[in-house]
Amino acid sequence: MTATSRSPLIIVVHLSVLLIVALWTLPTAGLLISSLRDKDQLAVSGWWTALSTSAQNMTGRAASPETQVERDGKFVISGNLLERDNARVSAFGVRPMQPAAFKAGTAADIGDGQTLTVAEDGNYEIVSPTKMEGTRGQRIFYTATVPPRFTLDNYREVLSAAGIGSSFINSLTVAVPATIIPILVAAFCAYALAWMPFPGRAILIAVVVGLLVVPLQMSLIPLLRLYNGVGAFLGVPAKTYVGIWLAHMGFGLPLAIYLLRNYMAGLPREIMESARVDGASDFDIFVKIILPLSFPALASFAIFQFLWTWNDLLVAMVFLGTGNDELVLTGRLVNLLGSRGGNWEILTASAFITIVVPLIVFFSLQRYLVRGLLAGSVKGG
Repeated sequence: MTATSRSPLIIVVHLSVLLIVALWTLPTAGLLISSLRDKDQLAVSGWWTALSTSAQNMTGRAASPETQVERDGKFVISGNLLERDNARVSAFGVRPMQPAAFKAGTAADIGDGQTLTVAEDGNYEIVSPTKMEGTRGQRIFYTATVPPRFTLDNYREVLSAAGIGSSFINSLTVAVPATIIPILVAAFCAYALAWMPFPGRAILIAVVVGLLVVPLQMSLIPLLRLYNGVGAFLGVPAKTYVGIWLAHMGFGLPLAIYLLRNYMAGLPREIMESARVDGASDFDIFVKIILPLSFPALASFAIFQFLWTWNDLLVAMVFLGTGNDELVLTGRLVNLLGSRGGNWEILTASAFITIVVPLIVFFSLQRYLVRGLLAGSVKGG
C-alpha cells in the first residue's frame, strides 16, 4: 500500500483524535472558565458567553423618604442603583412582573403624581409634588447590561471555608500511603507470578484476573465487617488511617498485580539467567534488576491508584468517618456545597481545587503511562 492510498485513512484518524480531544477538553475548559466568572453572570448565562456582555434582571431599593430634598418646589429622592461602574441600565420598572416596562432615561408615573427616572448609568430620581412619607424606599426593578467580569472570589470563598486545610492534609494522608503500599505488595506478587515457578501459579493468575471484575460495592460491607471483627479482637479502634490504607490496598491489588505481572513477564529472560549465573538471589534480581526496569509500569499504576484514592469519598466515609477531624477533602467540599444552599457557583471552583494535586501527579508521571500500559500487553511469560 502506497503512502498516497494511506493518506485518506491517516486524515480520518487525525480528525478522529482531534474530535476526541475536543470532546474531553471542552467540558474542562468550561469548568475552568465558570470557576473564574462572576457568580451573578454565571447564574444567568453559560460559560461560552463569558466574553460577551450579559443582560441581568435585578432589583434595588431607592433611598428612604427621610433623605428627600426640596428642589424648585418639589421633593426629590436620588441615588444610584448600580454597584459596578461599567454596568449600564437598559430598562426599568416598578412591578416584579414588568421589570422592563420603561426605557432608561424616561420618566415613569408611579402614582400620586410621583415620577421615577432611571438613567443608563444607574442614577435615579423620584420626584413628588408633595412631601413623601414612610420609612422604606421605593422598590425598583431594572435590566442591566454587564460586561464580562472574571474574579477569584469563588476560590477565595472555598479556600477560606472552615476545615479545608485539615481536610486537604487528611486526603494526602490517605492517598500517599494508599498508593505506595499496594505498589510494594503487588510488585513482590507480580515477580513471583512472572518468574518463580510453583504449583498453582496459573490458578492464582486466574483468580487475580477474576478479582478485577468484582464491584467495590459488593465487597465493601463484607470487608468492613471483617475489619471490625479483627479490630475488636485485637482491641484496635474501628476507624483509623490503617483501616482505610488496608481497604484501598485490597481494592487496588488485583489491577496492580495484573498490570505489573504482564510487564515483568515481558522483560528479557537472559538478564535474569545471567544474574543467577553470577550468584544473584531472587531478592537481588527483584531489587536490582526488575524494579528499575519496571518503573514505567509502577508509575502507570501509581497514577491510577492516586487518582482513585484522592477522589474517593465512599471508602473514606466508611473506613475513616465523617467527623470534622477525619473528613477528607471531597467530603468537606460536599458538606460545603450542602451548607451554602443555592450558592452552587462554588462547585466549579471546588472541582478545580480537588484536581490540582492529581494534575501535578499525572503530568509528572504521564510520560511513563502509555509505555507502562502497553509494554506488557503484547508479551507474556
